[in-house]
Amino acid sequence: MTEQNWAGSYTYRARSIHRPDTVDAVRRIVAQVPKVRALGSRHSFHDLPDSTGELISLEALPRSVRLDTENRTVTVSAGTLYGDLATELHRAGWALGAMASLPHIAVAGAIGTGTHGSGDRVGSLAAEVTGLTLIDPDGELRTLAADDPDLPGAVVHLGALGVLTEVTLRMEPTYEVAQYVVDDVPWEYVLTELDALTSAAYSVSIFARWNAPTVQVWLKSRDGEAGLPVGTPARHKAHPGGRDPVNCTDQLGEPGAWYDRLPHFRMGFTPSSGREIQAEYLLPRTHAVAAFEALRELGPIIAPLLQACEIRTVAADELWLSGSYARDTVAIHFTLAPEPVKVTALLGRIEEALAGLEARPHWGKWFTTPAAAIAGMYPRMADFRALVRRYDPAGKFSNAFLQRVVLGE
Repeated sequence: MTEQNWAGSYTYRARSIHRPDTVDAVRRIVAQVPKVRALGSRHSFHDLPDSTGELISLEALPRSVRLDTENRTVTVSAGTLYGDLATELHRAGWALGAMASLPHIAVAGAIGTGTHGSGDRVGSLAAEVTGLTLIDPDGELRTLAADDPDLPGAVVHLGALGVLTEVTLRMEPTYEVAQYVVDDVPWEYVLTELDALTSAAYSVSIFARWNAPTVQVWLKSRDGEAGLPVGTPARHKAHPGGRDPVNCTDQLGEPGAWYDRLPHFRMGFTPSSGREIQAEYLLPRTHAVAAFEALRELGPIIAPLLQACEIRTVAADELWLSGSYARDTVAIHFTLAPEPVKVTALLGRIEEALAGLEARPHWGKWFTTPAAAIAGMYPRMADFRALVRRYDPAGKFSNAFLQRVVLGE
């Protein structure tokens, strides 16, 4: 088998990939094999989803979107892409409060790795979960409702508890967003006015080169107004990586549906060739300025490998393995050239520069942070390990990543 992830940065080593087209078929496979993991949209950049046994792709399973307007929730099949879910919700007059920056990723994988939305008051995508259903090691369905004490530990699941079949999310009435881009914002403004900058709109993204004196700021406003920072308001549509913006969502203050403004890229379009490596670090907001200053010192060695770097804020949540667990967060996301040896060395330098700032690496992206250091940044890590032992005592869903990084085996 020579199948790879979306970015081409990892080749799966499992014996085979199954593509069942019914949940019952998934249950039979899970019950019969000794080792198995689930694959969604393949946006993890390393061996997190892999298995020494079998892989089950969710891509052929039927898609379902069930609205509960009384409770303001929507239940979706786990392999549903955020873009497809958004289209169905908007058509029915509803919306999500947070949206994946790329609408091409699957719900199960996004929540399972703690992938986040963007905004001072916007939590991670996982924070919108109010329930889920998974297949346990015996092939039986297990549902966790909003009041289940296991749910806060099971949402950011890393695939360790079973194969998800459905996820229930909060929803709200549909709304519009206007998007603005401001160029040439001085770093001095970012460092001294960070709170004003990130609160200037519902969602704010800062794009930094680290070796330049200015940054570019994207602001997404739900009320049509945004407090534009010092800088030069863009007069033409922009691309966050400086490329042709034809497939980016509309900007220049033109209002549009939430699902066509909160992501940077339009649905139905793959935003890059995928030939890249991504890394991301989530720090307490209180450490943001120190982190920025440390990374600016590394600007000359970051720039040669950097395709784009996006800085966002994320509201705190109570999900055990969320990067935003118990703290308001600043997320620093790197899109890097597909040069593994050089990127690995660079990440070591970045992590050294961020040492002491409680920089939790994104579970699905590249990092070199030791497992002991990661465990020390998650107060509920021991509880998560106990949850895994209870749900999967024989380790059917375990793999090398979990043993190396999470479970301490």
